[in-house]
Formats: sequence, structure tokens, C-alpha cells
Amino acid sequence: MNPWLEVLDRIEAGDDEDLAKFLDGLSDLGRRAVAMQLPGHLTEELRGGFVARREIEGLAPGYRLAGAACFTGAQQVAAWLNRRELRLVRDPEQDAGRIVSLLRRRPVEWRRDLAVRLVDRLRPPTGRTWRRMEGLPGWDLAAALVSETGLELPDGDAFVVGWVWRLALRRRGRGPGIDDDPLLGPLLPRLFQVLGVAEPLLSIAGELAVLADEGRVPRGTLIDGCAGRFLTGGPAEEIAPFIRLWRLLRPEPEEIPVLDFVRLLPAAAPPLAELALEELQRAETAGLLDDELFAEAVGSLAYRLEKKLLQAAVQWLAQTPAPRSGGAVPALATVFDVDTPALRARAVRLAVKLAPHADDTGREAIREAAARLPADLRERVAAAYGVITGVEPEQPVAAVLHAPALPALAQPVASPAELVAELRALGWSEEPQQCERVLAGLVELTHCDRDGMAAALRPWWEESRPQPGDPNMYVFDRDGHDSGVHTLLARCALAVVAPEQSRQVSTSLAETNAYHIFSEWPPQRFVRRRLEEVIALFERGETIPALLATPTAATGHVDAATLVGRMERLGESEPLAADFDQALLRLPRHIDPELLVRAEKLPSQAGRALAAWLRDGGWPDPAVDWELHKEERPNYYAPRSWSQQLRSKVVPTAGLPAWLEKLWVAEPPSTYLSSPRDALWWPMIMPSHREIVAAWLVRCRPWLSGSNDVRMEALAALAHGEGPAGAATAVAIAGGLGHRRDAQRAEAAGAALTLAARGQFPAADLGWAIAELIRHEFVVLKRISAPLADLTAAGAYAEVWRTLAVALPLLLPGPGERSRAGLGELLGVAARAAVLAGAQGEIFGLAEMAARKGSSLVLYEARRLYEAISQ
Repeated sequence: MNPWLEVLDRIEAGDDEDLAKFLDGLSDLGRRAVAMQLPGHLTEELRGGFVARREIEGLAPGYRLAGAACFTGAQQVAAWLNRRELRLVRDPEQDAGRIVSLLRRRPVEWRRDLAVRLVDRLRPPTGRTWRRMEGLPGWDLAAALVSETGLELPDGDAFVVGWVWRLALRRRGRGPGIDDDPLLGPLLPRLFQVLGVAEPLLSIAGELAVLADEGRVPRGTLIDGCAGRFLTGGPAEEIAPFIRLWRLLRPEPEEIPVLDFVRLLPAAAPPLAELALEELQRAETAGLLDDELFAEAVGSLAYRLEKKLLQAAVQWLAQTPAPRSGGAVPALATVFDVDTPALRARAVRLAVKLAPHADDTGREAIREAAARLPADLRERVAAAYGVITGVEPEQPVAAVLHAPALPALAQPVASPAELVAELRALGWSEEPQQCERVLAGLVELTHCDRDGMAAALRPWWEESRPQPGDPNMYVFDRDGHDSGVHTLLARCALAVVAPEQSRQVSTSLAETNAYHIFSEWPPQRFVRRRLEEVIALFERGETIPALLATPTAATGHVDAATLVGRMERLGESEPLAADFDQALLRLPRHIDPELLVRAEKLPSQAGRALAAWLRDGGWPDPAVDWELHKEERPNYYAPRSWSQQLRSKVVPTAGLPAWLEKLWVAEPPSTYLSSPRDALWWPMIMPSHREIVAAWLVRCRPWLSGSNDVRMEALAALAHGEGPAGAATAVAIAGGLGHRRDAQRAEAAGAALTLAARGQFPAADLGWAIAELIRHEFVVLKRISAPLADLTAAGAYAEVWRTLAVALPLLLPGPGERSRAGLGELLGVAARAAVLAGAQGEIFGLAEMAARKGSSLVLYEARRLYEAISQ
């Protein structure tokens, strides 16, 4: 009998019960034989790639049993059980029971040593939700060994987190109830002292409250624990389960820690502050909140930024009878400075009402704050508190406008070793500048010493090439992966190190006519064509000194003098066609006329084309615009459904090369961009044609994504380029300013700031685009205001004002219409921008709105804007 083969057969059969019995009866010699083979076998299996790893993870219980039974040292067993591919098992409690049973033949001290090592290696679960929902890997075995050996309960946070996860999993039907858990008594107080228990605690909070009501869990422990956890603080998501438990427990007013809850109000997360307010109001009803603590509580709420809590403070004060409420009058002075007109007016009315009950300190606070109020409110306060001298508002200071800088262009690759390192570093999230650098380095170094470059690349290729018979290695395959630039670069390297195999790959791909080639958008097809030229060059055994289109600036531009110099190096040889086309697209708009003399001396046909391009001043810009397009879409619940879509329109002039017309006319062959990160290439492909890039960005669907949207990153990059910035650029910026995510709104604001700093801001087009996108519900008005306010603060106030002067007449409500949500904030931004810009003029409909009665934010800001531009 071969013990190792017997064990391996049982592991691969997945018969863990039979394996455990076999291991339990195995001799010491047999265990040593298994221990010698086990690590090497697993290492060899893992070389099989993704599928092999998944198979091993499925057989993890057997591998764990074999290692626990056969390895000699506790340290070796602990390391084996904590291997990444062996940590997760379907039934951790069953796994722990089998291993503990196998280990009973070991000395107690050895098992205690293993238990300590396993506990020390525990880490709270991280990663995706489905992984966290499996609990803390390794906890069940560690806990079972602690219990089996009589070891003192660990006090580490990870052990407690694992215990709470185990309770939550049992609550979902994976074991006995919480009250039957032997660790409930000793570990329950620790539940409130560690981080990382929030997610599992949500599942068991209800059962803990029931057990407390039934007297099976000390109610005082839960209440005191929650109160202590509230004082510890932390993010709202960490506190939420304890808030839920507190509400379920519903403590009596006498059990509420009044002083602690008052001290929570200034800085607690909003949900906790709301709970503290509710409980303090219950305590007040029971007569447990004295005047001093009441005044402190209201004052703390008045300093909060959340409008809901500010309103609660004023309402609580209004509902409290005098003279008790008079002691909290200083809190109203704080509310005088809020930017919510209705709340501010209510605070003034309440301050006037409480004036007879205010002490000297309160009266002085009210007078000092009232000096900053508008004249009408200031006069009402003065009638109750005495003469108040108004404070002249500080004139806003305009910021100096600066454009965000692009990252500097990296230095060229200097050696084959550096190029191989860069090649290894390429990932799926490719960066165009990095890819251009690798491509240029590969071409130039191969031209200098092809044999040396091939030798440097060979170890990389041996590691990365597909293994024979492995169906899960899709490098260079035809499932769409090969369309990415990172894979095309790998194919370029393959053509250097193994040209014969590269030719086979190219032939295979050409024969398949893969679908992704036909659905590929023209800009990315243009990128791919250029790299495939390099692949074909290397496959023919040829090289060239340098690529013409390698950027010399971070924007993607190629310096015209550098391009002429590169073509002079080629002599009479013709350059690669797509590389030459790309070089022309990357030329800047303003070129030294003296370069034409050098270009006219170039002997090649491409040289003559370059000279003609320089002589004519490049290609004329096309007409670019956008429209709202209504299209029918299928709907299973209604006979017909219509969808509004944004569509860019590009009309190039006649006489353009066919390849350029395909690149400029934004008509994609498929509805959706297959790889959103392709958009990062577009500003570098056409750095002198911003409107064309923007037209392609507008063509992307869906128009605005709820996830990370690289189009906004591309938008920020194109702003640093050249060429017209008109309607397409404006609608792309407008959409970005209204994006669902903060980071993407910031990228769009960065693009707008760059254009403003360069004097190229399309204010009129942007105003029209903002109004149209809001009116047709492509973006939400409330999201637009904040980035426009940031632009105003950053120094683009004149541009923001010109933009809103166009947008506001289209967004102001007509007679009998309701204002859109967020219009007040937008009017506030317009007022600040108008004051900074010293704007004068008239906005259609603004005077009528400013004349309406009311104290809403919309009317207040409308009056403020009207006054600013009518002086």
C-alpha cells in the first residue's frame, strides 16, 4: 500500500469521511510519507492556472485533513491550514469537527500551541459582499481548539468578529440559536468594543433584543454596551447596527444616559445624532433633562451642518415653554448665519418671541449675530433687543484662475531590461502614455539589436505564453481579448521573440473574422491598425529606426520639427502608413513656417504629403453639433416605448482622405462601446481636434453611467488639446457636471477649468446644453450646482456667469409653474458669479420671480441675483 496515493485518491474523490478514518488509522511512517509529498503536489497542481486553483479550492477539506493529520509541527500545520486556496470550505463547523477529532492524539500543549497560532492568524473578512457573508475563514477551527484544550478565551478583535459572524450564519439556518452558544456570556460585552462587527450584528440584533426581553440575556449589558459604543464614535455604517439594537431594546427614560447623549450631539454621525435627539426628548418628557443640559443640547444641534438637525433644534426650542427656552436663546444666534432663508426667518421670529426671557449673555449673542442679517430681519431683531449696527458684508475675493496640469511625459525606455519590466507591468487597465512608451521602446531597441531584444524578451514569453491544452488561457485568442492594446503590445513582442509563432497567430486571427473587429469603433480600429503594422513589420524580419507618431507632449502632440527629423532618418524609405497618418493627426495647429523648407526636401512620397499638409495648414475643421434623438425601443409592458438619446453630428468638408472621414464622422458600427477604457485613447489620437473627440464621447451609451466612467477622464484630457471647443465639448461637460458620482463631476469641472484658464470656455454652448439636459431629464439640476460653485470659487466666475445667463431663462418657472428641485442653489451660484464678475443686465423672468412673496431659498436667491445685476 502506498499511503500517499491512498490519501490522494480519497482527496480527489471528495470523500472526506473516508479520508478522516484512513488518516486516523495511518501509522507514523505513513504520515511522514504523506507529509513529504503533499506540499510539492499542491505546488505542481497550482501551476495549472485558474481551473486547477478552483478544483483545489473545491477539494480544500481533504487537503486540510491531510495536512493537519500528517505534518509534525504546529507552526507547519497552521501555515498549511491558512493557505489562500485552502482557507474557504463549504461547512466550516463540520471541517473543524473532523480536524479536531483527528488531532486528539496530539499532546494538549501541542494543540494549545496550534490554537494560539490559528487565533493569531485570524483576520476580519474583507472583499466583496458574498465573500464576507461566508464569515471569518479559520474561526471555527480556532474556536473549537480553544474550547477542546481549555485555553483561555482570546481577547483579540478578530476572534470576536469571527464569533459574531458565526452567530449571524447560524441565525440564517446554519446551526442552533444564539442563546445556545457557549461563548455568548463571556464574549457579549466584547461585542461593543471591537470594529468590524456591524455587518453580522445587523442579522442578530433582533434576536438579541428578544433574548433581553425574555431575560435570557442581561438587558443592562446590551444597553450599557450600546451607549459605550456610541461614545466611541465611527462612521455611520459601523454605528447603524447598534442604533437598531437600541431602538429594539427601547430603554426606559431612566435608562437613558442623558449626559452622554448631550455630549454626542456636536460630532456624532447624523443617524446617531437623530437617535440622541429622540432619546433626550423622551428624557425631557419624563423630567430627566435639566435646564442647563437642555440649553447645551439645543446649542449643540444649532452648530450642526445638517439642515434636518438645525430644523429640529429650532422646532424643539419653539415647543419648549418659557422661561426654560430662554436659556437656549444663544443657539438661535447660530441659526442666523445659515444659508436657508426660511429657517433663518423662523429663528428670527422665535428670538423676538423669547426676548423677554433671554439673559444678558443671550441678548448679546443675538445682537452680535443679527448684525450680519439682511436689513429687514435685522430691524425686527433690533425692535426686541435694542439698536443693532449692521455689518457691511465682506466683498468676495476672486481667485486666480489656473488650469490643472497634465502629468509629465515619461522618459523613453532606455534598455531591453527596462522594456521587459514595463511589458510585465501592463495590465487590463491600460494607460495610453505607457503603451506608447512601450511601443516606441520596442521598435527602437529592436532596430538597434534585434537578437539582444529577443534574448531579453524570451523569459517573459516563456512565462506568459499559453500552456498546451489549457482551455482557460486566452492570450492572443479570438474571444475579443486580443483587441486590447495591452494584448496587441504583447503580440508585437511575440513577433520579435518568436516570429514564426506570431505569424501563425496572425493567420489564425485573420481567418476567424472575429465579430469584435467589425463592431470595433473607428478610433480604436485606428489604434489597432497602427500596432498591427508593427507586428507585420517584425514578422517580416524587418525593423525601422523609430515610429513617427510617438508623442512628444503629454497631450499626445508630436512636435513638428521632431517629426521632420524622424522622417529624415528614414531617407527614401516609406514610413508605416497608419503610423504616418497618426503622426499627421498629432501635429499641433501652429507650426513654424520655416519647417516647410526642410519638409520639401524629404525624398519619400510620405515626405511630399507632409510638405503639402504643412503648406495647406492641415485639414479644415468639420461642423460639429448635437441633437436629442427620439427612438423607439421594445417594451414588454406597453405597446410602444420611446427613448431620448443624445446624438452628435459631424459634417466634414469634402476631399478628406477616406481613413480620416471614417475617423471623424461619429457613426459607430455598434450601439455600445465594447470597452469603455478605449475612450482614454481618443484625446491622444486627435489632440488637435477636441470637438471630434467630444463628439465620440457624446456618442457613447449609456449617456451617463452610475459606475466609474472613464469618459470624464478623457474629457479632462481633451481640454488640454487644441482645436475648436464648441457644442459637442459643451454637452460633454454639461453631462459630466451632472454625473452621478463625485469623482466624475470633478473630472468634468477640471475640463471646464482648463478651458476657462486658456480662454477657450464655450459658455453660450454650455449654458444651452445644461438647460436642455436638465429639461429633458438627462441630468439632475441639484447635481449641477455644486461643480459650478467650485468653478466659481476657482476663478472661473466670469465663465460661469456667462453660462448661467444663457441657462437660467430656460430653467426659471413660468407663471403657475413649480420650481425645479435645486433651482435655489443654482440661483445662488449665479448670484455669487455675477457679483465677482461685476455683471449687469437682465435675465428673462427673473424680475417677476424676485417680486413674488415668500421666504423659500429659490425666492431669496432670485432676489439676491436680481439685486446684484440691477444695481
